[in-house]
Amino acid sequence: MDANGPLHDLLDGCRRLHAGGLLAASDGNLSVRLPNGLIAMTPSGVPKAKVRLEDLAHLTLDGEILSGRPSSERAMHLAIYRAVPEAKAVVHAHPPTAIAWTLARPELAELPSDGLPEVILAAGRIPIVPMAIPGTEAMGTNLLPFLPGHRLMILARHGGLCWGEHLDEAVGGLERLEQVAQILWKAEALGGAKPLAPSELEGLRALRAKLGSRII
Repeated sequence: MDANGPLHDLLDGCRRLHAGGLLAASDGNLSVRLPNGLIAMTPSGVPKAKVRLEDLAHLTLDGEILSGRPSSERAMHLAIYRAVPEAKAVVHAHPPTAIAWTLARPELAELPSDGLPEVILAAGRIPIVPMAIPGTEAMGTNLLPFLPGHRLMILARHGGLCWGEHLDEAVGGLERLEQVAQILWKAEALGGAKPLAPSELEGLRALRAKLGSRII
């Protein structure tokens, strides 16, 4: 077994998000929980397309920095790992269309995706977390009301956040978020997205509950 496997996955996730247009320059941050309980995290100030294995920072669940310069937004990663034992990866990126929804529609409590059966089955509701100043402890505390029930979230005026039981789940969640946000934006331009009938929503949400909480 490759002891550095989770770390290589972290680098792959950085490049995947950058290639997908979900991260610009040194924006965003990714982390994984290692088998020894430590957290490995992308460094502050390094473009995600250029992060190397030796750049990764390591810290404890209590926030003690053991090596490197972890992201200044580590509070939200640590809040998730402390609140959700099954969380093995956390990804924060800046999907443009998802952020735009929170700028144009600040009254929304969740992304209005109740017209999309695939989204309901794959991710459930996608809440919008109240804004916190980047780098502050509020980035972590604002998440707590949404844990562990939600894995995929929008951070108001800031970005997207997804945690998962492996990095592919968390990265895939951010990719799905931007795709859904774009579909809804185009629907708005065509006259507005129409929700499914209440009975259809009820059936889909019941099926989602049976499928479990993973982002699929």
